[in-house]
Amino acid sequence: MTAMTPCLDRPGFLPRLSSHHQARARLCEPLLASAARVRLICAPAGSGKSALLTECLLQAPAQCSLHWIALAGATISRGEFSQRLTQALGLIATDEAGLLAALARWSQPTWLFIDDYCRQPDPALDAWLDRLLAISGPALIWWIGTRRRPQCNWPRLLLDDELYECEAATLALTQSEIAQVLHHLPAEQALSVAGRIGQRTGGWCAGVRMALLQKCDWAQSNQPQQRVDTLLDYLQHELFSSLSPELAEAWRVLAHLPRFNNELCEHLFGAGDGAQLLRALQSLGCFIEPWQDSAEWLQVFPPLTRVIQESRWPQGRSWHRRACQWFTAREDWRSAFEQALLAEEFEVAVSLLQHFTFEHLFDDQTVVLLLRLHEQQGEELTLGSPQLVGLITAALLFAGRFDQAAASIEHMSRFVPQPSAQKQRQWLARWQALQGWLLHLQGRMAPAREHFRQALAELASDAWPARLLCLSGQTQQALLCGELELAHGINREALCLARAQGSLLFEGLLELDHAQLLEQRGAPARADDLLASTQELLCQREHRPVPLLGRIALRRGRLALCMGDEARAAEWFQRGLEDCLRSHDKRVLYGFLGLAQLAANQQDYAQAFVRLRDAERLMQQRQIPDTVYRGVLLQVSSQFWLQQGRAELAHEALSRVLRHFHGPHARQAPPATLELIPRLEYLLFTARAQIQPSLIDLAEIQQALSGAQQKGMLSLEAELHLVLAQLAWHKGEVSLAQRALQQGQALVVRCQLQQSLLEWRLRHPDTALIRAAAELCAETPAVAAEALLSRREVEVLKLIAQGESNQKIAEQLYISLHTVKTHARRINAKLSVERRTQAVAKAKVLGLC
Repeated sequence: MTAMTPCLDRPGFLPRLSSHHQARARLCEPLLASAARVRLICAPAGSGKSALLTECLLQAPAQCSLHWIALAGATISRGEFSQRLTQALGLIATDEAGLLAALARWSQPTWLFIDDYCRQPDPALDAWLDRLLAISGPALIWWIGTRRRPQCNWPRLLLDDELYECEAATLALTQSEIAQVLHHLPAEQALSVAGRIGQRTGGWCAGVRMALLQKCDWAQSNQPQQRVDTLLDYLQHELFSSLSPELAEAWRVLAHLPRFNNELCEHLFGAGDGAQLLRALQSLGCFIEPWQDSAEWLQVFPPLTRVIQESRWPQGRSWHRRACQWFTAREDWRSAFEQALLAEEFEVAVSLLQHFTFEHLFDDQTVVLLLRLHEQQGEELTLGSPQLVGLITAALLFAGRFDQAAASIEHMSRFVPQPSAQKQRQWLARWQALQGWLLHLQGRMAPAREHFRQALAELASDAWPARLLCLSGQTQQALLCGELELAHGINREALCLARAQGSLLFEGLLELDHAQLLEQRGAPARADDLLASTQELLCQREHRPVPLLGRIALRRGRLALCMGDEARAAEWFQRGLEDCLRSHDKRVLYGFLGLAQLAANQQDYAQAFVRLRDAERLMQQRQIPDTVYRGVLLQVSSQFWLQQGRAELAHEALSRVLRHFHGPHARQAPPATLELIPRLEYLLFTARAQIQPSLIDLAEIQQALSGAQQKGMLSLEAELHLVLAQLAWHKGEVSLAQRALQQGQALVVRCQLQQSLLEWRLRHPDTALIRAAAELCAETPAVAAEALLSRREVEVLKLIAQGESNQKIAEQLYISLHTVKTHARRINAKLSVERRTQAVAKAKVLGLC
């Protein structure tokens, strides 16, 4: 990381930075600004400790004396350390007592850097360092870089404000810091590539550097073999060479486990030895960190585990078998199942599935493991009971493998007749629930609806998971038909049942339906608040439900995009994309679509279409039917083509795809794209208007607008008002155009639908109507504020103005106290105030109450 070079204006040898160094001001500035006497940087190999110390050294005050001691992690004695210290500080040779006395009366401003402190535990040396730190005067500032945290009295220094410690996690390079190195790429592409590098390397400095050395195409998913070999060689020299054979073997075992703790280590490596080995690895800085912020569980740094697990290791099966035994004894069925698969004990793995419920599918990697087992062992082993059929079918439906799911459902015929008429009816109801979901996802609404209805009529109370799935399917079908009140009623029934059963996972799944309902009603902020609360609760679980969190992240990305918060949308889309890729969720499609939309907002259509091609390629690689993705891909592509002025191409694509959603054999839109068909239709109107304005039929768009108004679909209504304004303008009906534009913009402001307005403007740049839209945006503050607040928020604000408490407001409006607080918080944000009194004062000025 650094090299030693003479410093002309200061004595001794000081380091220099590599030509590839990436400055980290966010770390240097707090270190330099600290008043602490001791500044400690403790982190594993390759974290950039030496470079960070050097960066700080080069910014030292001119009057400060600098001294650098490069220990290179070597094992040295207490006497050798004292000698190195004495020479560095320019002291006359003295004994330990003399050194302590000299440090105690040190008065010249001095920075002393100790780089790569002794890596092996040495109690005598650590005790001596502790004494030196305690006795030295305030003029001497200690800068210590180390892989191993020395056994010093750090709490005392911390309480005396004499210690500043740079946390190891903060040393990881951020996406923006990596992007700065990719200066040869366009800014947007550099940020995208940096994100992929950061995701694979965790921002680990050495890993990022190795990745950049490969000069590979980071749009591809495969890691170059050269980088893997380089990393293994690096680990051999920087990690394994300093470990005993026993510790090195233990580290390899732990690197093959998703998580571990003291008890598991005791089981694997022997009672009394396992916990000791783990503590030794931790103390040596061997890339061991908390697992998902857990206080009990640990993991090896994930970018390293991926490489280690890909390398051939014949002894691994026996260790996985032992881990499986331990997890089974603890009744941690999912972890035991995973270890049985890794041990290639497939019959054991299948036997463990008898303990699984539908909720286990939400655990990280469960779907992927089930798919792997099904692929490797086939029908004979994995479809031996109705419960196994249900699990495998659910995993296949989740991943979008509908043909295989249909074949799996057919195997339920093996288990009839059942011993009694009651069991036969329950078996048939469960079959109908699975069949209903298959038909629903295939876009065959009518038969799916009938299956859901019949299943709900028969399912017993103990079959509540199947009931909840049927109710969720019915909710989505009502949303697809624009029956918002019906959808709301079904969703409330389902949520009550999930809460009665204490199932937070099902509640989260159903809240996704609720959020879609709120979005259609023009309340994206409420939907985002709802999902934020749900996400917070789910993240408190010991096992993070990654598949469900991935879907929530994608939906929050869409909501942020809808409200015009592109930075937050990009963050959520990227997070959701990564989680859905990891869990093989077919809805990963919407991560690509969201990132494509963000690129199009910046008119970077090349990057936008790259995202769409990436999405299509992944869907094809994972054998997902084109009914899942083709329609929405063509809708988004047509939207981009219209923004580029390629109306003929958009018209052809929209006409072709709409044929699949019209006629006697029409399919429903995919559940995640509730407004797909209306959007396809109004984009087709727009394309026709650009090609031949004389053929515009305003009656069609007015009829669609009337339908959206009757159903209370405010989001769609706002978009249709804007489309009507543009079409009427083309027809020369200026008055109608202006009226529609005013109504559309009022809804955009009130419902926070900035993305709809932006897309409309990008489709029609530099027209007189756009200029009129800009003039309307400059309306009076009272009108803008009134449009900004929803009807319910105005009601809450008026009661606040009357001096009512939150509890009284909740009682009068028949809403929860939490909802009142949410409304109040949102009112303050919209009116740009911080307190209730300020909100009331501003509302009175604007004439709102």
